[in-house]
Amino acid sequence: MPNTTKWITMSAFIAMFFLGVGVTIVGAAARHIGLTPSQIGILLAVQNLGFMLSVIFAGAFSDTYDKTKILFVGSLILGISFFAFYLKNDFSLNLLIMFFIGVGIGTYEGVTDPMLLDIHKKKESLYINVNHFFVTFGCMMITFYLLFLQMNWRRSLNHAAIAVFVLAAYFLFARLKSGQKEVDSLSDRLKFLRQQKLVFILFLATICATGLEICLIGIMTTFLMELRDFSQVTSKIALIIFLSGLALGRLLVGLFTKREGILNLIIFFFGLSTLILTGLFVVNAKGVNYVLVFMSGASISALFPLLITLGGIMFKDMPGTVLGIIKLALPVGGILIPILLSVISKYGSLQLALMLFPLIAFTGFVIMLYAKLSQQCARQDTAPG
Repeated sequence: MPNTTKWITMSAFIAMFFLGVGVTIVGAAARHIGLTPSQIGILLAVQNLGFMLSVIFAGAFSDTYDKTKILFVGSLILGISFFAFYLKNDFSLNLLIMFFIGVGIGTYEGVTDPMLLDIHKKKESLYINVNHFFVTFGCMMITFYLLFLQMNWRRSLNHAAIAVFVLAAYFLFARLKSGQKEVDSLSDRLKFLRQQKLVFILFLATICATGLEICLIGIMTTFLMELRDFSQVTSKIALIIFLSGLALGRLLVGLFTKREGILNLIIFFFGLSTLILTGLFVVNAKGVNYVLVFMSGASISALFPLLITLGGIMFKDMPGTVLGIIKLALPVGGILIPILLSVISKYGSLQLALMLFPLIAFTGFVIMLYAKLSQQCARQDTAPG
């Protein structure tokens, strides 16, 4: 790997680490800041709005403009936002700052994957999985830093801001050796993609994958404490075990996945997670629960990176635009599935609501099995004779 390519790859991984920090910072620092549940919800909603706008436009622009310069702008926005967040205790001002945190992390999400696909023509799955491993790593580290080590949250954000400014300086001077490809205008690309059924299929499957990941992280400790008699300490340990399964799964799947097997692997992991999540929410034995928690994280770990890799490979002439559209499923899945979970638990029970997770996994399995069957039919239709 050429030296420039190596450093750009590492810079993408570091950017995704800070995406993890940006996603987690409100939840991790909420009690230090003194935020109410209502304020947390509003802040996260505004962050998601900034993320949605940024991921689609940054992804689309990455097909026609220098990716490192887009990442420079995103890093500058994120660094300033980290430094300014709750510097003053004005909720309206911090709502605006939170929007720009969403814009910054959305830029990272929208550009780093297409950039890695552009500079690594082989082992795409490895680099995309490792890229998203660093998101999980960032989530874990900021949680450890603030909750377990009881560090000053304001100082930690200042440190993060300084690191992101350094990253911005690197992106400003970095140069990608591969030139930008000639592509159609954004309107022409979107018109073409509207006719591609696979993009919509990947979008729906990504809603399932990201909804599982986001909601399981959010509900895990509550489930274990209310239905499995875990304590505050043991439930947090179990959450770390879940995140460890998530992180390790991404690394291992990335190492051993071959390009031609990605679709089959996605179908396999959706099916596997259906079985494991059913076991997690049905079996009640503490020792087994720890194993099932780890396996749950591992079984869903690679779904999102593999879906992203598949989209980038199938539409290699416009990966930024395609992945930007697919990644809109991140906030959609992170909003729709928690609402369903809340409604079912309110009018039914928590145990009933939890069975939504294996149902979502099975839905993803059916969606991707349909994609495979459609692909096979298309090949038969185009075969000679």
